[in-house]
Amino acid sequence: MNDYPVNNTMSTDFLSSGFLMGNVGAPFIIGLAVGYFAKKMLRVALFLGGAAIVLLFVTEYYGITEMTDEKLQSAANAATGMAKQSGGFLVERLSHITSKGISGVGGFFAGLKIG
Repeated sequence: MNDYPVNNTMSTDFLSSGFLMGNVGAPFIIGLAVGYFAKKMLRVALFLGGAAIVLLFVTEYYGITEMTDEKLQSAANAATGMAKQSGGFLVERLSHITSKGISGVGGFFAGLKIG
């Protein structure tokens, strides 16, 4: 019927703990988890920040509050600075996990990519 040989030994689960720990390493997995978490939290923070800005616009429209463009841009610059500082802290901390730090930082950026 079927002339092709069936080879069941080649099916490998690439996300199994045995494969990852043996071939990728624990620092990469730690960095991957931290990067994934950081990107998800950044998305949540952006969502909440956007909701707050829309709420400010609505309250300004109805005359409840008054917001100048300079104050809004100043708040956005402060939030951007805090995000850069926390990202730099995470990368710096992950670089101390191994002697070279490449695996943890590489995992961090991979986590940011897939997050």
